[in-house]
Parts: sequence; C-alpha cells; structure tokens
Amino acid sequence: MATTTTTTSLLAYAFAVALLLGEIVSGGRRAGDGFIRLPSGDESGFIGGEPDDGSSGTRWAVLIAGSNGYWNYRHQADVCHAYQLLKKGGLKDENIVVFMYDDIAFNEENPRQGVVINSPHGSDVYAGVPKDYMGDDVTVNNFLSVILGNKTALTGGSGKVVDSGPDDHIFIYYTDHGGPGVLGMPTNPFLYADDLVETLKKKHASGTYKSLVFYLEACESGSIFEGLLPEGLNIYATTAANAEESSWGTYCPGEYPSPPPEYETCLGDLYSVAWMEDSDVHNLHTETLHQQYQLVKKRTANDNTPYGSHVMQYGDISQSSEDLFRYIGTNPANDNYTFIDDNSLRPSRKAVNQRDADLLHFWDKFRKAPEGSSRKFEAQKQFVEAMSHRMHIDESIKLIAKLLFGIDTGSEVLKKVRPAGQPLVDDWNCLRSLVRTFEAHCGSLAQYGMKHMRSLANFCNAGIETRHMTEASSQACSRVPAGPWSSLHRGFSA
Repeated sequence: MATTTTTTSLLAYAFAVALLLGEIVSGGRRAGDGFIRLPSGDESGFIGGEPDDGSSGTRWAVLIAGSNGYWNYRHQADVCHAYQLLKKGGLKDENIVVFMYDDIAFNEENPRQGVVINSPHGSDVYAGVPKDYMGDDVTVNNFLSVILGNKTALTGGSGKVVDSGPDDHIFIYYTDHGGPGVLGMPTNPFLYADDLVETLKKKHASGTYKSLVFYLEACESGSIFEGLLPEGLNIYATTAANAEESSWGTYCPGEYPSPPPEYETCLGDLYSVAWMEDSDVHNLHTETLHQQYQLVKKRTANDNTPYGSHVMQYGDISQSSEDLFRYIGTNPANDNYTFIDDNSLRPSRKAVNQRDADLLHFWDKFRKAPEGSSRKFEAQKQFVEAMSHRMHIDESIKLIAKLLFGIDTGSEVLKKVRPAGQPLVDDWNCLRSLVRTFEAHCGSLAQYGMKHMRSLANFCNAGIETRHMTEASSQACSRVPAGPWSSLHRGFSA
C-alpha cells in the first residue's frame, strides 16, 4: 500500500509540473506570469599581448563550465563565448585556461553537430576553443591548482596553469549550478566556498598577480564570497545572485527571443550573456568594471520581475573603477564606440530558474517527440526520474530536520538565513561531514540538491554533530536510491 501511494503521489506531482511546463512552453500564461516556480545570474593596444595601460603585466584568464549533460548546454556555451570575447580582445591562447566537459558540441541531441551557440541568432562560439581540461579532468583539484600555478598537483589535462607574475592581471569566469556555499563540478566533490577563498588568499600571498577579477554565475553565488572574501587582496568579484536566490537561464524554449525551434535547451545564462553581450559591443578601453556591473545588474534583475536576480559585488570594490581592457582586452572593431550609460541590450521577457532548466529540456523533448517513439519514452523517463530524485531529496531533508529538532522547530531551522556579512557556516568541516553522512544514507544531492546546503549548514550552526546526523539519516532513508542521480553512481559531494 505504501509503495502504491508513493508512486501515485509521484505521478500526480510530475503531471502537475508537466502542466506548468506545458503552459510555459506554449506561452499560454498571461504576461508577467510565465516563469517557472518549482520546488527547487588586432592586437591594437597590445605589445606582445600585454596591456598598454602603463604596466608591464600580462593578462591571464581561467574559464570554467562546471557541469555536463546536454540539458546544461548553456554553461559550456557561456564559456565558449567568453573565450571568443577574450581572443578578440587580444589575449593569447597560452594565457587562457579552459575547463569544459566537452560533451555538448557533438552530443547526439545537438541539432548542429560541432557547433555551439550562445544566443538565438548567434554564430558558432565553439570553433578554436582550447580544451585544456575536459571530461573527468574538470575537477576541483585541477581548477584550484591552475589558479595557484601548481603544475605538480595536476591530474590529467594539458598542464597549462596561470603562471603569472607580480605585475599580471587575472580574470576568472565560472559558470555552473551552485547552492549555498558550494559550486558544482561534473565530477565530485563540489567546490566549497572556503576552499576557493583560501586558494585566492594563497595566490595573493604568493605575490603572483597585481589584480584579479572574478565573475561568478551560479545559484546563491553570493554565498561563495559573503563573509569570506576580505578586502586587501586586490580581488574584485561579482556574482549573478545574492546569497539566497537562484540565478537564471535565458534564451530558453518558450521565451522571447527563443532559441531556434530545433533546440530543446537554454542557450545561455542571464548574468553571463549580460556581461558578454555588453563586452561584445563596447570599447573596453573606456568602459569600467563598475559601469559594466551597473548595466549587468539592471539587465539581470530584469526590471525586478519575478524571474531575475540581484547581481552582487565583493572584495575590493574600489578596484571596479579600472577599465575592462586591463582584464579582458577589447575588440578593435569597437574602438570608435562611445560608451552610453544605458543598456540597449534588453532582457528576455521570461527566464528559467537554473535548477529547472533540466526539466524544461526533458519536457520540451517529450512534447516534440513523435507519439510512440523511443525518444518520447526516453524523455518521459528522464523527466520522471528527475522529479523522483527531487521529491526524495526534499522529503528526506524535511524528515531529518524533524527528527533532529522536532516538528515545529525543524521547519524553522531549514529556513533560517544568517544576516548579510556573515558566512554560511562557522565550521566548514562539519558541513562536509554532514553532506557525506546524508549522501551515504539518502543518496547524492546532485545539482538540484545543492539548494539544501543552507539547511545542512544550519544543522552545524545549531550544534548537530556527525553522530546525530548519522542516526537521523538512517531513520529517514531506509536505502540509497539506485537511480541515475544516486551517490551509488555519482560518488560523494564532499
């Protein structure tokens, strides 16, 4: 009886979501209400490729897409676009390090084999991109080792690192799923905020850069730097979202402008295309980091509609008075462009919560597939498996909270948010331990389950120890699910 009830609930839940997605894809909802709410931002000017801004430094860049799977097409498209932007800006391949799983361009789902686009009418951004770290070489260890210039710590890949000196300028761009205190990777474990910030501190202590800029696209991306990134490191960071909200995919099926009809996935991310499309058309000799921040902030907030996020800035804010040219160069074709303090690039009228972009892909694939086809069956299976995983993770976390704190207090603990300026958690090792304990009993959090990292951090802040978590998790989860999202296949996130 219990199994029958669970199956019925799952199907009913999936059907309700399908109806919601169907309305969004068909555009049948009234204006302003069409967003997804599920339970889940020439060498001109160069001498030898170096800035002519009075310094002798070299520009370095690290670009990373932290996901895989065709439903995450947009992350690798973002990175490829960023590479083309830097290349036109005058950076040399030897100074650009690219991380991408590289399973998109020639994926059987890709309607244009070998081509990746980042906007509905965009050109191919995949051609010529150096793939320094691909597949299972896209790891936390390799990413942090590249930033530090530590070749001996690398495992696989091209071996290229940021071999910078004291006069150099570094640009880092990261795009992927995230959650409070963590960023995703196509391989486990997650990248934890404390590890990233400690790496940036070590890089500063080594004296191997003059200034560093970090652009971060992920849900709750503000939590990566909130209360953790100090001033005085010559680091300026902006994030797609604050510490409490999702970031958004754009150029998705059902949006306007929408991708070409043969595409069943989002082509980009709202914050990411905002800064890149701005950079594509401006003379970056004259546009400052602050000016771009303001334009990107306005576009990503989407005029404060329900499908936008708050772009944030952290670290040495005064550094934003510097021009973008110092970090990403500029396209000589834009040399005569006069900067106008207005955003001519308008946002889409809709956007998709990052965490729901996979469901949108599965649903659009299902909707378009011929009746009775294996493709339709596969899409249905993928959709139901994803929904089953979500329901399992959500309900498991809720039950564990009730077991640890009681029915009433448990829900309060799950929702608690620390004041601005405080880090997510006091003891990051506690957080890692609770994540691993949960996954050992209940399965992998995966990209959707990252949303619950704040709840697990709150457990730590409330004094919960691993032994308490073990007891509650074993009661809440009788077995580890065997689906594609399971830790039996994916490993552990900590």
